[in-house]
Amino acid sequence: MRYFLELSYFGKQYHGWQTQPNAISVQETVEQALKTILRQPIAIVGAGRTDAGVHASQIFAHFDIENSLNEEETVYKLNAFLPKDIVIEALFKVKDDAHARFHATSRSYVYRLSTKKNSFNVNYAYCFKPDLNVSEMNKAAELLLGTKDFECFSKSNSDVHTYNCTITEAKWVEVDNELHFKITADRFLRNMVRAIVGTLINVGIGKSSVNDVLTIIESKNRSEAGYSVPAHGLYLTQVTYPEDIYLNER
Repeated sequence: MRYFLELSYFGKQYHGWQTQPNAISVQETVEQALKTILRQPIAIVGAGRTDAGVHASQIFAHFDIENSLNEEETVYKLNAFLPKDIVIEALFKVKDDAHARFHATSRSYVYRLSTKKNSFNVNYAYCFKPDLNVSEMNKAAELLLGTKDFECFSKSNSDVHTYNCTITEAKWVEVDNELHFKITADRFLRNMVRAIVGTLINVGIGKSSVNDVLTIIESKNRSEAGYSVPAHGLYLTQVTYPEDIYLNER
């Protein structure tokens, strides 16, 4: 039978989600906890692959096991074993063919930009002190909406079949002394959100114009887009699935 794990993590200590040699990852850490608690090797498949230092307030992973689990007890034991920066939020059965990555219908990210130096959020947001024209940044963000080829925002040599993504939300909002960039799409390319944020910052400081963003997208050239902002300001905040993958109402 197949289970979905819902989890969150603070990514500072991890080299991203995916297991890799000679580096600690979220996937490896969770799999080790499952192996210890369930007394058998468990391989999990995540909804996505966050980069080193990126955080997640919601992400899902699936795994298969022969015997039914006491969901509440298993969550308790996993959280007792896992480090404090990884939390299992829920565990629930899904259909046997439900896939944490391929069945996800949308993913949402937030990038936190701190406009004032704050010793308490130095690891949680990117401190950027120059004044930004948020109105122009939002005009540029609107140009991202819809289905487009976003190769210009993709990390070089990405192993993908298509660079097309459908973005349904892209906007900046002010939250106290921070600016939050919220973006939702059916899929994301490697480094895509961080490159988009860097490009929009260039618009905000007047280095680029709103219309330049269209030219950048049409170029399909990563070197034409803005810089990649630091990972520690980025959060995967929501992953959605069709209701018919669940065995019980959620």
